[in-house]
Amino acid sequence: MTAGPVRVVLADDQPLVRSGLRLVMADHPDLEVVGEAATGAEAVQLVRDTGPDVVVMDIRMPGMDGIEATRLITAGPTPTRVLVLTTFDEDEYVYGALRAGASGFVVKDMALNDILAAIRVVAAGDALIAPGITRRLIADFAGRPPQRSPRPVAGITEREREVLTLIGRGLTNTEIAEDLFITVATAKSHVSRLLTKLGARDRVQLVITAYETGLVTLPG
Repeated sequence: MTAGPVRVVLADDQPLVRSGLRLVMADHPDLEVVGEAATGAEAVQLVRDTGPDVVVMDIRMPGMDGIEATRLITAGPTPTRVLVLTTFDEDEYVYGALRAGASGFVVKDMALNDILAAIRVVAAGDALIAPGITRRLIADFAGRPPQRSPRPVAGITEREREVLTLIGRGLTNTEIAEDLFITVATAKSHVSRLLTKLGARDRVQLVITAYETGLVTLPG
């Protein structure tokens, strides 16, 4: 993320939602709304035109939905991140949005300050999933094809493999540090190296990798 305010595009087919978020952000100089879209197609075009840091993306919009728009935006040449904001928190939407490349998923009944905090987290290069969704998401990954025996993750150390496993289980950096008897700073360093070595955009992709390589399974 470059210096200066976080540049945001608001994509939602409800004008009241967009105007409400815009008004709230106007009181926060570190956030700047650079465009609004009522459809997924408009959001994709706005990203091409304005190159924002973050798109706050609704899922259900007429024509191109938010999941397809997210897929196109995150595959594009600009380093724009997507924070999905929706009233729908069913697993299918969470999974679809994150698979499409979203860096975060929050629901509209969250406090506005929490939504603004989520925008900042995603803009800073981290990933965020609303409380209450993470565990269901992890269970969803574990239930999607039958678990295979773990396959090696090339190019990482044994300690990094341990950290990746704990990330897949949904642990925070603080919890990882406690589990492995290391400092939080060391845990953060391991996470950073994993992101680089595995070419992962953010922590969400590390969770996906942990499940797809069989490092993490659910008991039973």
